Amino acid sequence: MTPPPTSRDAATPSLLPGRGSLTAGLTEYVGMLVVLAGLIVTFGLLTDRFFTKTTFDMIASQVPDATIAAVGMTFVLIIAGIDLSVGSVLALGGAWLGVAIVEADSSVPMAIAGCLAVGLFCGLLNGLVTVAWRLPSFIVTLGMLEVARGGTMIVLDSRTAYIGSAIEPIADARVAGLPVSFLLAVATVAVGQLVLTRTVFGRHVVAVGSSAETARLCGVNVPRVKLMVFGLCGLLASLAGVMQVSRAASANPNAGAGFELETIAAVVIGGTSLMGGRGSVVRSFFGVLIIAVLTSGLAQLGVRDPTKRLITGAVIVAAVILDYYRQRLKGGIA
Repeated sequence: MTPPPTSRDAATPSLLPGRGSLTAGLTEYVGMLVVLAGLIVTFGLLTDRFFTKTTFDMIASQVPDATIAAVGMTFVLIIAGIDLSVGSVLALGGAWLGVAIVEADSSVPMAIAGCLAVGLFCGLLNGLVTVAWRLPSFIVTLGMLEVARGGTMIVLDSRTAYIGSAIEPIADARVAGLPVSFLLAVATVAVGQLVLTRTVFGRHVVAVGSSAETARLCGVNVPRVKLMVFGLCGLLASLAGVMQVSRAASANPNAGAGFELETIAAVVIGGTSLMGGRGSVVRSFFGVLIIAVLTSGLAQLGVRDPTKRLITGAVIVAAVILDYYRQRLKGGIA
């Protein structure tokens, strides 16, 4: 019986293992670095304000929440699922955090623990319903999107909860000139990539996404893997909520609106397959950076929001088309 594919195959897709696989993976990383560097140089030439410390500080402070959520979304897409609820779960976790500090006079660590528990619960519930009733994760998480958003409105009474200085140190703290939140996001990416490429769980995640039936015949507990992946995605969405609340020093009932599309876009730009079985956490991080640089550069050029969305959407579609032809050339698509 053919063993399930390893997560190393997913992170560096190739028809040949070993050195060829490693070379293919490095080539894709270099390709994304070239795209990112090209955007930076282009915007640097088009506007004299882009190559400033203020611009890069702004990007570094705004990407942690999207980066952390993208790690969880990468795992979900690799198992051939999708989670449309991350934005609402982010908001619900943030609402719990705000109310716990402002109204319940809870300590910040306890409030953060409660926020993470909310996200973990929502994620596990998504996984449980998806697995128990064998429903498409698209439908289940679409329902959770509405449930969590409604819960956020109820918890906050549809009003913004201003937390103030109690939560700001998380966003303001710096190490070697970099925001601690950014360093935490990078650490999350590193851990996520190690789990995906160097653990049994990571191999099982890829195996389930490649072929759930084959994985089951090879002894993989498919329902448990799916449950753990959705739980992880919910947990990381609520951690992203902590980052967002600390940056704004408030919990907003409308926080995270459209965040799920931004997260999915970053992961897809990073080359993770919507069909499952292939992806890389590090490349998802590059996807987040590409979107952040693109958004910041267009804003400095004075491009209006509708046009920015049009350009960003075109980049996403182009990335998917490019990935399709790349896989076709490798023989991965018939």
